[in-house]
Amino acid sequence: MSLGPIMLDLTGVSLTDEDIRRLQHPLTGGVILFSRNFSSFKQLSLLTQQIRAIRAPHLLIAVDHEGGRVQRFKNDFTRLPPMRELGKIWDKYPKRAQHLSKQIGYVLATELITGGVDLSFTPVLDVDHGQSGVIGDRAFHRNPQAISDLAHALILGLKAGGMQAVGKHFPGHGFIQADSHLEKSIDGRRYADIEMDDLIPFVRMIDYGITGIMAAHVIYPQIDQKPAGFSRTWLQTILREELRFEGCIFSDDLSMQGVAHFDSIVVRANAALEAGCDMILVCNNSQGADELLDKLQWNPSAASLARFAHMHGKKHFASMIKLREDATYVQAVREISAIGDPNEVLTF
Repeated sequence: MSLGPIMLDLTGVSLTDEDIRRLQHPLTGGVILFSRNFSSFKQLSLLTQQIRAIRAPHLLIAVDHEGGRVQRFKNDFTRLPPMRELGKIWDKYPKRAQHLSKQIGYVLATELITGGVDLSFTPVLDVDHGQSGVIGDRAFHRNPQAISDLAHALILGLKAGGMQAVGKHFPGHGFIQADSHLEKSIDGRRYADIEMDDLIPFVRMIDYGITGIMAAHVIYPQIDQKPAGFSRTWLQTILREELRFEGCIFSDDLSMQGVAHFDSIVVRANAALEAGCDMILVCNNSQGADELLDKLQWNPSAASLARFAHMHGKKHFASMIKLREDATYVQAVREISAIGDPNEVLTF
């Protein structure tokens, strides 16, 4: 059975009969995990084994695990700093900041993949304009060059650990105050202004070969009246044709209030898929998930299926015990743990 275009969430720390029913559905292609799905590394490993056993090829298993306030798994995992901390270091010691960013990517990837998770929706490529509370310290910096340098280093670390990257939130969520999780979000800037600022990190990461991008639930009325994740202009004309992105396009969560003006979850799903998303997320909405699985009619293209396959993680360590014996990992954890320590030697 091939993978479908829908990524769903789970109820708790183990699979319920309802979870299994949804994950067995041919339209399902992935699972996104939250803090409620985690209690320990051992439990996570058992849960991901259960998920992998349901389908072949196995469902993509994802999580939002960026660092700082967006880190779903904490017990048994290295605490990762918010990306803004790297931006602060970049201001004085750019090479050191890039090195630390690569170390974070390596630790993030190896810990998650050892636990059975394929990918994290990271890095955040949004520009920190100083007015978006939902982005805030999740962004590396205000300077697109700093973001590009640090994100590229993080991606190299992820790749070394066996994980593909997913840059978000295309084409940039950092300019507006509104939180698309909670309300309709509008960015009234001209395309030229976005192109010369917020788009730069995305363009650079595409040039570096990033394999995943998540679209923003933000409307840019100077370009299109639809949110970017539902816009053929943004996803096809700009992202695919002009920027030559060939990787996997993920929607943001279709249950968010930023897209609540669509009539139904099925209408949202069709709009996102027809605009160019390969995989759509439906989170914290079991009724909507069931409606979508019951009513959506969509067969992923051969290109989408190939993109899904490319997003699977590559496991390098058989267990967390083996990972913690690895000298590269131990050194990376030591350096990450020292970020923000006034006694840390920052020269590089």
